[in-house]
Amino acid sequence: MKRVLAIILGGGAGTRLQPLTKMRAKPAVPLAGKYRLIDIPISNCINSSINKMYVLTQFNSASLNRHLSQTYNLNAGFGQGFVEVLAAQQTLDSPSWFEGTADAVRQYQTLFSEWDVDEYLILSGDQLYRMDYSRFVEHHRSTGADLTVAALPVDAAQAEAFGLMRTDNDGNIKEFREKPKGDSLKEMAVDTSRFGLSAESSKERPYLASMGIYVFSRKTLFDLLDANPGHKDFGKEVIPEALSRGDVLKSYVFDDYWEDIGTIGAFYEANLALTQQPTPPFSFYDEAFPIYTRPRYLPPSKFVDSQITDSIISEGSIIKACSIHHSVLGVRSRVENNVVLQDSLLMGADFFESQSERETLRARGGIPVGVGEGTTVKRAILDKNARIGKNVTIVNKDHVEEADRPEHGFYIRNGIVVVVKNASIADDTVI
Repeated sequence: MKRVLAIILGGGAGTRLQPLTKMRAKPAVPLAGKYRLIDIPISNCINSSINKMYVLTQFNSASLNRHLSQTYNLNAGFGQGFVEVLAAQQTLDSPSWFEGTADAVRQYQTLFSEWDVDEYLILSGDQLYRMDYSRFVEHHRSTGADLTVAALPVDAAQAEAFGLMRTDNDGNIKEFREKPKGDSLKEMAVDTSRFGLSAESSKERPYLASMGIYVFSRKTLFDLLDANPGHKDFGKEVIPEALSRGDVLKSYVFDDYWEDIGTIGAFYEANLALTQQPTPPFSFYDEAFPIYTRPRYLPPSKFVDSQITDSIISEGSIIKACSIHHSVLGVRSRVENNVVLQDSLLMGADFFESQSERETLRARGGIPVGVGEGTTVKRAILDKNARIGKNVTIVNKDHVEEADRPEHGFYIRNGIVVVVKNASIADDTVI
């Protein structure tokens, strides 16, 4: 794995994840109380003995830069390991911003080509899954492939949202179609039982969806990028081009938990699924394959006469006499007396406020960070440093699906109320 370079694509503006991406890059969005999305592919790389990683981004990269620099120091032992952010830049050769996944890699092609490696592992920065990339790379090498695409077995309902592969019995990709529908979709069905699925499971999930994860052999990647400077995207253009010119394309079937966290709804469901009992679909409790993040050295959480069920509470939190059910609370969360939290995600805070600071703030008419006394929050996301006043009701009482209320500090996406980072919600407010 020392001869593999990982390139993690940070994605575009993340408009479908707004307002969570209004002040941060998509890979920097908090996850599961204490992690960030970017921790997933980086941890997978570290656990797969791949220690050379570039993260490509072009929107709001300051917090992402800070997180990576404070978390991952892979060359402490004078090795060659690193995690480095490459932001979009304008040069004489590339005067525009990144215009797609392939274009982002092309713009830094000179830098990537300087590394003496055999394969380039292309990853996404906004997916939740656990994969040993060394098996992926070894599969690529053993089959003599020029390009290997990670494939997820999906059903017909899911398949319409993905690029699909039609393969032969040996896993050779014969055809690739982007988001097919109707008869075009039916033609892409394959017998997934030949990839290890049970007969019942293969019947339910007969389609192989591209996960947006690729292994390129060195020569193949640069040949494809150089020969087609107008091709901006791997899935829509580069892979079909590789097929048409006769490159050896293989699939690598991954039959495990994988979630593309591209929307507020998907983000919300993926986080709350972590509280599922007895075993969540994805677990951070795996000593053999841990997920890493920044060590914060926070004190343990404190609970005072609270009722908490099916929830995750991160370190540094202070929870007073309240009721919390099926929720995820981030680091330094503060919840006051008589609060009801249900089916909600609190991202916590970047700092502590002492009791005297909170009292002084209240005396001046301000609102302390956290959730104030007597407040009810259901089916909501409270971003970092949100200040929720006393006796506030956040329940989407009118069952609105989509709404923008930036002047009031919140949005509604997929029926979920999202209170933006650093927002203040006044006492007695009803949302």
